[in-house]
Amino acid sequence: MKTQAFRTLIVATAAVAALSVAACSKKTDEANTAAAEANTAAAAADSAQDAAATAANAAADASAAAGNAAVETGNAVSSTTTTTTTTGNAQ
Repeated sequence: MKTQAFRTLIVATAAVAALSVAACSKKTDEANTAAAEANTAAAAADSAQDAAATAANAAADASAAAGNAAVETGNAVSSTTTTTTTTGNAQ
C-alpha cells in the first residue's frame, strides 16, 4: 500500500512539474514573440523617421529653388526696360 501511494505521489508530482515547465515555456515564447514584434516596430519607426527627414530636406530644397526662381524672375523683370518714344505732332 505504501508503495502504491508513493508511486501515485511521484506521478502526480511529475505531472505538476511538466505542467509548470509547459506553462513557463509558453510565456517565454510569448515574451520572445512580443520582443520580436517590438523590435520590428522600432525598426519601422526608425525607417519612418528617416523618411520624414528625407521629406523635410526635399521640402527645404524645393522651397529654396522656388525662392531662387522668384529672385531670378524679379531680376529679369527689373532688367527689362521699355522705352516709348513719341514722334510727330501731338494734337
